[in-house]
Amino acid sequence: MAQFSPFDQQIMSLALQEARKALYLSNPNPRVGCVICKGDKILGQGYTQSVGSNHAEIEAITNARHQGASDFDLLGCTVYVSLEPCSHIGRTPPCCDTLEQIRPARVVIAMQDPNSKVAGQGIARLQKLGIDVKVGLLAKESAELNPGFIKRMTQGLPFVRMKIAASFDGRTALANGQSQWITGVAARADGHHWRAQACAILSGGGTVREDDPQLTVRDVMTERQPLRVIVDSHLETPLNAKVLKDANALLVCANPEPKQLIAMRDALKEKGISILELPNPKGKVDLPKLISYLAEKREINEVHVEAGFKLNGSLIRENCVDELLIYQAPCFLGDGLGMANIASFDQLVDRQNWTIIEHCLIGGDLRIRAVRSKETK
Repeated sequence: MAQFSPFDQQIMSLALQEARKALYLSNPNPRVGCVICKGDKILGQGYTQSVGSNHAEIEAITNARHQGASDFDLLGCTVYVSLEPCSHIGRTPPCCDTLEQIRPARVVIAMQDPNSKVAGQGIARLQKLGIDVKVGLLAKESAELNPGFIKRMTQGLPFVRMKIAASFDGRTALANGQSQWITGVAARADGHHWRAQACAILSGGGTVREDDPQLTVRDVMTERQPLRVIVDSHLETPLNAKVLKDANALLVCANPEPKQLIAMRDALKEKGISILELPNPKGKVDLPKLISYLAEKREINEVHVEAGFKLNGSLIRENCVDELLIYQAPCFLGDGLGMANIASFDQLVDRQNWTIIEHCLIGGDLRIRAVRSKETK
């Protein structure tokens, strides 16, 4: 870390603050922030915009010019960016092209881009231009902002986060199915923050039939809505369900009756809603294939699961879940539905272990975030 000064640390922290502004916005692109300095003066800053629009570097340069910076002012500047500048043509031109035009003396990068189309090529190109490039400042913090993008680029899979609201005794609903509301207003609003940063919200047909949820982001401001993905093996979702209100939805089935499949496809065609058939050998939806499909065909970085205990159990059993987001209310519900339908074990050694990475109070409820323990079988 000797290659980075306290000032470098301070400005990269500002770049990461900029990146956080893209939390609900940039998908499927990564959340990236950029700050441009000359000496100890900040000339401009910015963050990645919605897909197809400016990346963070272009936003920062534009911001600098709007604040009166000339090309001479930018010459010899230092660019701080939380992810390696792109060097390929995607939906926008390469950011390295624009950086070459302003001719910075130094570029400080938090982490290398995991995208194989970049993966060090942006760094190499800047170095060939004679620019002093330093990499690795606050890399962990940058990576934490982009778990889905990194996993999709390196493993071809999205990052899956499962949200569960439960009582002290682990109940998500009463025995009669009543579940609204177990947690308080603050916890429910916080849940929308996690919805908003996801590319897709995944639920089951049973939850849709019982609760008729909208599965949209409402309690936080966002310019985009995640794709609504409904796992419904036999296509029993009512056509008037709120999740089927527009084209931003996907129905995933296994082995529906042929007549039912044709009828549903005809009924949903006008809305532009697709039906995907992904059966497994047991006649259920093949969940690992679905997760892979969402990354490969839909460019989904993060999946936010809000489902019932049956689908929760299936996703956990099939190792499809990266993180648990649990809101625990200070109450007991007695007999009722649990968090996940996991088969009973004969020995404690067979249990599935998770590691808590964060816990805090949200209003009067406890929020717990946990990831699968490495020693779990």
